[in-house]
Amino acid sequence: MPAHNADIPSLVRRIPLFGELTDSDIERVTRYARERVLARGEVLFQRGDHPHGFYFVISGQIKLAFSSPQGTEKVVEIIGPMQSFGEAVLFLEHPYPVFAEALAETRLLHIGQAVVTELIEQDPSFSKKLLAGMAIRLHGLIQDVETYSLRSSTQRVIGYLLQQAEGDAPCDIALPTSKQVIASRLNLSPETLSRIFHDLSESGLITVHGKRITLHDPLRLSRHQG
Repeated sequence: MPAHNADIPSLVRRIPLFGELTDSDIERVTRYARERVLARGEVLFQRGDHPHGFYFVISGQIKLAFSSPQGTEKVVEIIGPMQSFGEAVLFLEHPYPVFAEALAETRLLHIGQAVVTELIEQDPSFSKKLLAGMAIRLHGLIQDVETYSLRSSTQRVIGYLLQQAEGDAPCDIALPTSKQVIASRLNLSPETLSRIFHDLSESGLITVHGKRITLHDPLRLSRHQG
């Protein structure tokens, strides 16, 4: 799908990693930046492809996942607007361990590897910011593993719903992607997710209208053990 006529320098400035670069550095990064627009369901890269830079999501959503030998899909991460991905693999010089697929029409910036290498070599503070960003990502993934290992299926779903809510007041939330993708992200089958939604509805904690869910009492929901 063709890219929009984007203001690439302005978009580069929105990438947290580049937030403190000088105007001349932004200009240099811009020369290595390319916008790309993916249609829903379009694959950005396959598992085993070799990286040549990293990506920043301007709008839309990217699913990072892999398929098991049995053909089932495991969603590793869902990347949304103002998030980047692919940095760690870039420096390992290893092929991608996952595939990336657009969950909706998605606008991306691809930042070429050469300019990132140049910035690392010239500015130690840039290297520190890059490492900090990857450390935060790793910490989040470790928390996910802990959550999946120690929490029940119902607790995982409740935790996910509460993450989407703002505060403790009753609210409506819109699921950001399909229930099948959310189930895989939570290490559940779609049938188990549907059953938990049904049980929480029967308990008067939520009401489900397709991808829109009403949380009637988030505090009470957080105390529900299933």
